[in-house]
Amino acid sequence: MMYGFGDDPNPLPETVTLVKDIVMEYVTDLAHKAQDIGSKRGKLSVEDFLFLIRKDLPKLNRCTELLSMQEELKQARKAFEVDEEKLATLE
Repeated sequence: MMYGFGDDPNPLPETVTLVKDIVMEYVTDLAHKAQDIGSKRGKLSVEDFLFLIRKDLPKLNRCTELLSMQEELKQARKAFEVDEEKLATLE
């Protein structure tokens, strides 16, 4: 991840540990906040996370982009499975 953002290909182990700790703390905190929001409805959902990042537009846009790509991939897999089933019945 660090190299992708312009760091050295082989960063110092201390730097890697620090970034790992920061990311883990952020993700854990986000998950706990989402859990608190989701507990009001009784379950945790993607919308809980989207609600938490609603004010951070780059993150929100990236998440919605990834979610739409996930849905497109599901539809493509579903179409591919149907085509395989049709081929199997033709043989």
